[in-house]
Amino acid sequence: MSITVPCRQLFIDGEWREPIKKNRIPIINPATEEIIGDIPAATAEDVEVAVAAARKAFTRNRGIEWGSATGAHRAKYLRAIAAKVTEKKDILGKLEALDSGKPLDEALWDIDDVASCFEYYADQAEALDAKQKAPLSLPMDTFKAHVLKQPLGVVGLITPWNYPLLMATWKVAPALAAGCTAVLKPSELASVTCLELAEVCREVGLPAGVLNILTGLGPDAGAPIASHPDVDKVAFTGSTATGSKIMSSAAQLVKPVTLELGGKSPIVVFEDVDLDQAAEWTAFGCFWTNGQICSATSRLLVHENIAAEFLDRLVKWVKNIKISDPFEEGCRMGPVVSKGQYEKVLKFISTAKSEGATILCGGSRPEHLKKGYFVEPTIVSDVTTSMQIWREEVFGPVLCVKTFSSEDEAIELANDTQYGLGAAVLSKDLDRCERVTKALQAGIVWVNCSQPCFCQAPWGGTKRSGFGRELGEWGIENYLNVKQVTEYISDEPWGWYKSPSKL
Repeated sequence: MSITVPCRQLFIDGEWREPIKKNRIPIINPATEEIIGDIPAATAEDVEVAVAAARKAFTRNRGIEWGSATGAHRAKYLRAIAAKVTEKKDILGKLEALDSGKPLDEALWDIDDVASCFEYYADQAEALDAKQKAPLSLPMDTFKAHVLKQPLGVVGLITPWNYPLLMATWKVAPALAAGCTAVLKPSELASVTCLELAEVCREVGLPAGVLNILTGLGPDAGAPIASHPDVDKVAFTGSTATGSKIMSSAAQLVKPVTLELGGKSPIVVFEDVDLDQAAEWTAFGCFWTNGQICSATSRLLVHENIAAEFLDRLVKWVKNIKISDPFEEGCRMGPVVSKGQYEKVLKFISTAKSEGATILCGGSRPEHLKKGYFVEPTIVSDVTTSMQIWREEVFGPVLCVKTFSSEDEAIELANDTQYGLGAAVLSKDLDRCERVTKALQAGIVWVNCSQPCFCQAPWGGTKRSGFGRELGEWGIENYLNVKQVTEYISDEPWGWYKSPSKL
């Protein structure tokens, strides 16, 4: 398909600006390995300019401060962004598929979610007005108190490449709804649609400096955002290793962070399931988004009584997945995002084989695809809990399998991980599902499904999967300072000290 990637600059203070050092980064189509354009490479000098623009917009912008404007005022812009994204859905979806390698149908679904998320946080911005000055019940009638919820200020938003525009929106929409101004740094591996979001903001007249978008490498652009003294908070989605560095950097200034990091999520399949239904959810939970999901249920725990039959059924489902160029009709799996990711995934598979695991299906490049970073959906069995494939996040289309004999054993195996983002339990026994749900150490649990996500529901993890929650009303709370205001309302003196006038 012929589609041209727009040549963009950095978006700072409402304008396109060339990076100070004038460097650019090539864009590689992961389906063809061809260079299809480039993006600007921001550095610390550009971060300085962007943060200053965001600070100015927060406190003063065209006669109205973004930070002190009403939620209703901000909601108008969020709805305008949503409408413009919907208007541009076709081109945004195609650019997303071209840049990240995800199937076009999936990319278009993501763009719908982007618009919905901006709409949702427009509603949340308006609701915030009604929550201001919420009264508190106090034990003394000589005082009254209320709470103000005010924006934190300038926030740094650092986002990943697997859902380029949607993951950015999960942060941008609530931050702007809360009244914060922002500097967004998307992943250099997939930045195209985030730069198009800048054009959307320009077209709808978002006040200058409210949202600034800097593309570039993590050490050159992301790190200076995280450590900048005038950035009041950092929200990051990405690897646990990078999250740890951001947390350490922010700690030097006692700066709050929200981290949504890696995962090695379990899916627990009990013996009473419908085999085909469970097999499809198991495949979807690991291979959706080309296997590149932090919450992917990539550890299958299946009851030993049905394991052989279930795995046979699952392999048939997986072999039926259409792997192709993302623009081909019916594509359900495209390439992984980059050469580095391709090599990393194949190394995981080869290590699993060398450690004694069995490759039930997949494990290499599909025979019919000679170019591109394609990896077949792969199922690995005969796995032990000491193997790398069990313990570490692959971030690719690889599912590892273990069996269990009892509910207690299933829970123990499910929780045998340093991560705690997602988990799934499949069973017709809803009482059992409830017991297991409570026992699973995860921020998200899916019952008889895997990976559904709605902007109304909180998203985030425990353990090394990070902390804080995005989406829902929890998402906007991330960007608000809760201020207690207490007033003495009695005409009587406080009376703790003796009055000088009576001495």
